[in-house]
Amino acid sequence: MKKTYVLLLLSSLILIISSCKNSTNDFRTITPEVLKDKIAGGWAGKMIGVTYGAPTEFRAQSKIFGDSIMWKPADIKGSLWQDDIYVQLTFLMSMDKYGLEAPAKKFQEMFAKAGYPLWHANMQARKNYYDSIFVPASGSPEYNLHADDIDFQIEADYIGFMCPGMPNTASAIAEKIGHIMNYGDGVYGGIFVAALYSEAFFDSDILQIIEKALRSIPAESDYFKIIKDVIKLHQQYPSDWKVAWKELEAKWGDVDICGAGSTFNIDAKLNGAYIVMGLLYGEGDPMKTLEITTRCGQDSDCNPSNAMAVLGVIKGFSGLPPNMQSGVKSMGDSIFINTTYSFNSAVVSSDKYAHDLILRNGGNINDSKIMIMTQTPLAPVPEVSFPNVVFDKTVSVFEGSGWKFKGDWKPLEITSDKDKKITKQSMYAEKAGDEIVIDFTGTGISIEGNWFKDGGKADIYVDGNLHRKIDTYYNFANQQHTVSIWHVLNLRPGDHKVRIIVKGEKRPESVGTRVYITSMTIFKTAPKKNEEYRFSFEK
Repeated sequence: MKKTYVLLLLSSLILIISSCKNSTNDFRTITPEVLKDKIAGGWAGKMIGVTYGAPTEFRAQSKIFGDSIMWKPADIKGSLWQDDIYVQLTFLMSMDKYGLEAPAKKFQEMFAKAGYPLWHANMQARKNYYDSIFVPASGSPEYNLHADDIDFQIEADYIGFMCPGMPNTASAIAEKIGHIMNYGDGVYGGIFVAALYSEAFFDSDILQIIEKALRSIPAESDYFKIIKDVIKLHQQYPSDWKVAWKELEAKWGDVDICGAGSTFNIDAKLNGAYIVMGLLYGEGDPMKTLEITTRCGQDSDCNPSNAMAVLGVIKGFSGLPPNMQSGVKSMGDSIFINTTYSFNSAVVSSDKYAHDLILRNGGNINDSKIMIMTQTPLAPVPEVSFPNVVFDKTVSVFEGSGWKFKGDWKPLEITSDKDKKITKQSMYAEKAGDEIVIDFTGTGISIEGNWFKDGGKADIYVDGNLHRKIDTYYNFANQQHTVSIWHVLNLRPGDHKVRIIVKGEKRPESVGTRVYITSMTIFKTAPKKNEEYRFSFEK
């Protein structure tokens, strides 16, 4: 009996020791003051970066930005009008109103009904909401030709800020919100930047932070591959980011469906690669990081905004240069447009949500110490938006080849304010039965046109079958646009026929029944250039 008792006692001691050991290894520790300081650093970095790069946005496409960059801390006030910030604050406001567990459709609704203008994947997601196409379909490549665009990547910061050391928690939130407007690499961009912040709370080695954040996205994805390429290029050219940039551009520069056929690239993965390039070559220096990320070009206000926010989390607000701190403090209580939030209140709210999520995920909090349960990153199931979809050509509606008009189609003429020159923008029709027939060869097609306040409805047939009914009305936030009004991909290779039949019908708020057409973009299926590309040092 005594022997049994001793064995049981020893077993209990072993379990207690093992339990204590596991509890130490399974938690990361941070003080409440440091946590809040790092969250503040993240928000401040976001504001600093977006205003630093704002004057250069898309001024350098497929080239390095070479002009002077003039920035001063007083410019940070301009962040009050930046969509990089006010859109994600709408999602934060949605959490305030509906709670963390609210269905994604509630977040899409509040975002769609917000009074500010939107672009690209965000604008399509808003249009989809009003056309009763809800999340996750609203961000899918079937209904959103911008599925791989940068939109969610620039709006996921708040998720990372409230998930310190919890990449899986960040990923779960990001997957829900990201599919409102994106899919595949477009969602992975948001997951990746949120994971960068999550990891940056407990690590200051930038390469390690990047490598750890990569574990949150699928290794099969192009997003993962392009970030790995930046790391490889940095190792090969550790002191010459411009050479690395040129190699990256040669391999990945034209892999973008949204900007197909042009130098414009708003693809999440290329712009994400510029974030990483700025972080690696910036070596933790704020001004150097801002400059390199901005000079990489394309969406060059969003990218330095993300890069600087990573440094903000690493260093904390108190570790940022004093002039940057002063610039943020001077407008700390100013309200970001279309929101109820200021910098100061966004920090308080993010900190509150961080505490909540830490407790929900097995952590412990007291007045002097926060213990966060360690999470091993898990990547989501791979999604590919546009597998082997390659741009072929764009044909204007005023080019005769491929277009056959039936009924009363007229040109929409626009007079320039500057020189009073008259140009033809699009062809439109408004009577039931007016029709366009399009013959093309390929595996996909996008029809570009205008979403206007007098937009009406149409039926679109592909090879004799009704594919979709469309509604071309759009007048939200007083925006009217030339966009893809319909697309279809993944057709069999070969010849196809599309018929666009005007319905002569409209939604109640539209002031007309017009359907406007500007061009068609043809796609084919083929291996993308980057798939077999080798960098010069690998050849």
